[in-house]
Amino acid sequence: MFIKKSTLTLRSCVRMDMAMRVTQGQRTFPGLHLLLVLVLSACSSRLMVDANSWWSLAMNPIQRPEMYIIGAQPLCSQLTGLSQGQRKLCQLYQDHMVYIGEGAKTGIKECQYQFKNRRWNCSTVDNTSVFGRVMQIGSRETAFTYAISAAGVVNAVSRACREGELSTCGCSRTARPRDLPRDWLWGGCGDNVNYGYRFAREFVDAREREKNHPRGSEEHARTLMNLQNNEAGRQAVYNLANVACKCHGVSGSCSLKTCWLQLADFRRVGEFLKEKYDSAAAMRIGRKSKLELVNSRFNAPTPEDLVYIDPSPDYCLRNETTGSLGTQGRHCNKTSEGMGGCELMCCGRGYDQFKIYQHERCHCKFHWCCYVKCKRCTTLVDQYVCK
Repeated sequence: MFIKKSTLTLRSCVRMDMAMRVTQGQRTFPGLHLLLVLVLSACSSRLMVDANSWWSLAMNPIQRPEMYIIGAQPLCSQLTGLSQGQRKLCQLYQDHMVYIGEGAKTGIKECQYQFKNRRWNCSTVDNTSVFGRVMQIGSRETAFTYAISAAGVVNAVSRACREGELSTCGCSRTARPRDLPRDWLWGGCGDNVNYGYRFAREFVDAREREKNHPRGSEEHARTLMNLQNNEAGRQAVYNLANVACKCHGVSGSCSLKTCWLQLADFRRVGEFLKEKYDSAAAMRIGRKSKLELVNSRFNAPTPEDLVYIDPSPDYCLRNETTGSLGTQGRHCNKTSEGMGGCELMCCGRGYDQFKIYQHERCHCKFHWCCYVKCKRCTTLVDQYVCK
């Protein structure tokens, strides 16, 4: 029996992994166990091939183009994880790459903040695939990761335009809002959200648009899912940008105001997308090779909504096939009944308790002039870790 790697999907790999676990300790046909081993090996090699991602730009420092000396290797050839289309964009917009890396890093940090009290906590596992095999599953968590990463790129590029760091864009040229009072000035140097949105769409979506999977296949469904979630992340940054104003006038009278477009704090973007994660829509590939709701009673998702096509894996236990790291060794809150509580975080396995000394500044006083002097306090605190 020959195994074609191209026909292996993550779903089939997970099913094989489950079968492998069931057959362990049971009497089976002599060749069955060997066959399962071969299939899982093929799954492993396929997943490793598909693992590279532009997210790796967040993990590896990128030198600015002007820092390269004569005879040095070109920037774009050194960057790993780029698709063919992304590499072409890199060659055209080399000065953007630093900010794509910064945007990816911002997205990863925000993901880790939003999921710090969840069984899956957005952990990075290496500098190439970044999140590991868990991203090969079209789950809610994958949907959020794609969205927050795309949002990070919009945020970083828009801000870089305003700061004059990029050669192809500058301050925002957004039209004056109609509801702005007539005597307020519209100007200043706003964040160029329009440019950031457009560039992020070209760069982030390039990998998905290059894929040529058969229409109606599981791989095609995953591509459509990724594109939807990328757009949701970009929409979040674009729609949450707001008008900021500064007062002018004698002695702070604020007789005149200058206003401009400003990006929302990225924490607000993360919280918005976390709400979209909680209400994400379960989808499947339909007859017309488009995503459709699994449950037609719900409203169809808008461009701002997250979607997923696979159920989330069991994040309780470590699983090499799905990429789950498990929750063993994770800190938990004994008094909480939420996801960060020991009962849910530890998946019913129990937890260990120990005490540690915590040092912090305390009894701070301001002394004229001009410094603050604090004492160093030590307290003994309880810590709880999942078994």
